[in-house]
Amino acid sequence: MSLPYRTLERRWDVIVAGGGTAGAVAGIAAARTGARVLVVEAQGSLGGTGTNAWVTPLMRNVSGGQNLNRGLTEEIKARLRERGDGAIDPGGNDNWFNPEGLKFVLDDLLHEAGAEVLFHTQVVAPLLDKEQITSLVVHNKGGLQALNASVFIDATGDADIAAGAGVPCHGGDEQGLHQAMSLRFTLAGVDTARLCAFLKAHGQPQASAEFLHFWMVWDRNSSLEPLFRRAVEQGVLLERDGDYFQAFSVPGRPGELSFNCPRIRPDLHDGTDPWQLSEAQVDGRQAITRLTAFCQVFLPGCEDAFVGVVAPMVGVRETRRIQGDYTLSVTDILDCARFEDSICRNHYPVDIHSVKGGAKLLHEREGQAPYFAPDAWHEIPYRCIVPQGVQNLLVPGRAASSTFEAQSSIRVQQNCHSMGEAAGIAAAWAAYDHHGRVRDVNVRVLQDEIRRRGGVV
Repeated sequence: MSLPYRTLERRWDVIVAGGGTAGAVAGIAAARTGARVLVVEAQGSLGGTGTNAWVTPLMRNVSGGQNLNRGLTEEIKARLRERGDGAIDPGGNDNWFNPEGLKFVLDDLLHEAGAEVLFHTQVVAPLLDKEQITSLVVHNKGGLQALNASVFIDATGDADIAAGAGVPCHGGDEQGLHQAMSLRFTLAGVDTARLCAFLKAHGQPQASAEFLHFWMVWDRNSSLEPLFRRAVEQGVLLERDGDYFQAFSVPGRPGELSFNCPRIRPDLHDGTDPWQLSEAQVDGRQAITRLTAFCQVFLPGCEDAFVGVVAPMVGVRETRRIQGDYTLSVTDILDCARFEDSICRNHYPVDIHSVKGGAKLLHEREGQAPYFAPDAWHEIPYRCIVPQGVQNLLVPGRAASSTFEAQSSIRVQQNCHSMGEAAGIAAAWAAYDHHGRVRDVNVRVLQDEIRRRGGVV
């Protein structure tokens, strides 16, 4: 590669590309293990999907009523609650959080661990010597620079480093279609007590006005569907605005609701295409205007509501997936597969947000397979975050090695935390004891360390 970059004299043990859901946790875990760590982040804050894409609350991942993601995940939740930016609802769900508060929590945890972070910096390309990455070329206000490390963690979510290093990658379903993207937003100025009473009276029971959750999907027996149908007939909404609609309360932000929508139009589904991403921002804001008008007209308590936040980052559920030393399949999930090199347990359902819409919008939540038992779980092996063809790279998070269907189950934030924590510890050990070779890490010892830190493996 002949780029006019300058190589920094400094060197790190571990460089994490992407300070998002998996990357921030990986950086914290690696630094706590004693490594010199740099986290490179394109935005101005850590947290990725949970902060800059405003994906809140965390989706529950439980088996037998117990959380499967602990360790750093539990520490993050506790810090959020201390700030008033996290909450536990009357049913015991501890996954409610304020994305703005999460930015501060992750800042504190990363700096307390002794790691460094470089914000507003885009990853350009890895530099390789055979099967070893030697440096990562990045771009920021300082121009093009090469950053040196012994081990690299690709937490870009899109496997940007892995793809640049020649790792085989896959994307989309059998037709090449990716899961639908969303642009999340909030409505502020909501009279949540009135809205809560309305929802209770119209078939959507609520725990309280502080923990609202309501939804509508065409042909899914939502009590709000008649309202959406009227809004389409009156020209307030487009038909596709009812493909997916969901809203939640936000701790620490009274009178404000976070919306897991609008869904971006179906032809814009590839989050690795910069033109599609750009058009998705505009399409999303246009849909937000329509949904805001719908809420003001059709939902009591929202008459004076206004847009509080529009996520600065499009919510992308799936793009590239690496080919790792093992590829997790939907059969593994349904059969509750166990692995000797497990680093995470999962019981989140196969959840495909299809751009095709219709009856297959979401995967079924029940069946006869072992996975559907309330105390069931499967494991995610370490080999899923070890990419083929590179010796000193780990890829935790939604780009881990899996099939399209399996990825839709393991991609949720708490699993990304757990994969990131395991990757951070392993990367630090590989940098110290194995000349960067991540396959040489003793996974049994890694599992013991995860358990010592409160994790479940």
